[in-house]
Amino acid sequence: MYPLKRNRRLRTSEAIRYLVRETIITPNDFLVPLFVVEGKGIKDEIPSMPNYFRYSLDLLEGEVKELWKLGLKSVLLFVKVPDNLKDNKGSEALNPNGLMQRAIKTVKNICPEMVVMTDVALDPYSAYGHDGIIENGQVLNDETVDVLSEMSVSHAQAGANFVAPSDMMDGRILSIREALEDEGFINTGIMSYSAKYASAFYGPFRDALDSAPVDLIDIPKDKKTYQMDYANRFEAIRETEMDIDEGADIIMVKPGLCYLDIVREIKNEVDVPVAVYQVSGEYAMLKAAAEKGWLEHDAVMMEQITAIKRAGADIIASYFAKDVVKILNT
Repeated sequence: MYPLKRNRRLRTSEAIRYLVRETIITPNDFLVPLFVVEGKGIKDEIPSMPNYFRYSLDLLEGEVKELWKLGLKSVLLFVKVPDNLKDNKGSEALNPNGLMQRAIKTVKNICPEMVVMTDVALDPYSAYGHDGIIENGQVLNDETVDVLSEMSVSHAQAGANFVAPSDMMDGRILSIREALEDEGFINTGIMSYSAKYASAFYGPFRDALDSAPVDLIDIPKDKKTYQMDYANRFEAIRETEMDIDEGADIIMVKPGLCYLDIVREIKNEVDVPVAVYQVSGEYAMLKAAAEKGWLEHDAVMMEQITAIKRAGADIIASYFAKDVVKILNT
């Protein structure tokens, strides 16, 4: 006798499948990373990230308008700093007329309702490509945190809605929160990269910003002394809970697909929004496979995005955001 319950009844047509679908993707799920460069009239494709670009401020305006029209309402800003402005202390990060500060103002001027989040880390400004100040072959924690706190205040002064410290220095969330409060920025949020792993998936991003660690004697060759060991699970929960206790409003897991178990672990433990960064290497792999004809680009892209949200992501930072939303809008 056939069973009275047939699960396939709920799969018999696309309309029924949509009706009972548990995980729904919308434009409101996305945070769009944007790369900004000095100059005018620049829309520079990143070789290792096909169809993704660095924008000068004048062309950034058009990109922001397009995002808003598509229903994408949040951006995460990164800047490519000229080499002559880089040093060991990230001095340019505190320039009130620096590229990041001008980028924030550009977005807010063109689209005041756009949520602007900003990368807070020293690697774009560092002569050594590290997220902190280097001394005697070590990345200094507390001295770096002092600069990150000043940097966050500078971004808030320029109009950022959220600062997003991506450095993984200890204690930086509390220091940043106190600095923002002291300067009256009580409504400026913090999205903390709480569980950021020392991953091999970041290569194309570092190409985009020219921010890879330099290969010099007495300089750490990688970021493993401050980013997390990818073999660790419970450490991610500890890091996240500490950041929340220190004042983080949103926490992030980075990278995405290889860490969906971590996303679910954290989602089960915390009561703040959880962001996931689908990083440059994840983007580049699909682009390369699709170019070879080995994978169907849009189908795999949608499956990956859905998996990230199904795992527990409230916010997805993704270079695929525009592509996904264009499919959703058809």
